[in-house]
Amino acid sequence: MAHAAPASPTPQLPRIPTPSTPDVFDERTHTIAHWAIPIVGGLIYGFWAAAINRSGGPITGWNVLFGFVSAIGFAALYIGVRMVAPLLKRELHAVLWTAFAGITFGFLYSQTGATVLRSIFMALGVAAGVFVVAFYRYYTHEDAEGHPDPR
Repeated sequence: MAHAAPASPTPQLPRIPTPSTPDVFDERTHTIAHWAIPIVGGLIYGFWAAAINRSGGPITGWNVLFGFVSAIGFAALYIGVRMVAPLLKRELHAVLWTAFAGITFGFLYSQTGATVLRSIFMALGVAAGVFVVAFYRYYTHEDAEGHPDPR
């Protein structure tokens, strides 16, 4: 009866470290995006808040003012969170983005005419989802001291 000859172990190839994702944009593009994202996001948020607030009625000066004030508030809050969040540990980093998402969603939802409790519970639901995603992201992309993982 024939038996298979034992195979020699395959040699282990040296592990080549994989580089991080290449940065395809130049510094100018990053600078523009650094300011454009909060401004455009604020304008979209303000338009959305004003549209919900007027409930399909005519556009008035107060409605336009409400939209611009909402836009400025959103953009300022976004810039503040973006500046402070990286200085915190990953748990607080996730909590800060959670609070931002919950507050901004809750404010928009309250413009629909829903009760305060309904707005709070809907905002808490959105905030819980944001917390899970943000915490997972920061937990898997930072080391124990909160520094970006070099992998």
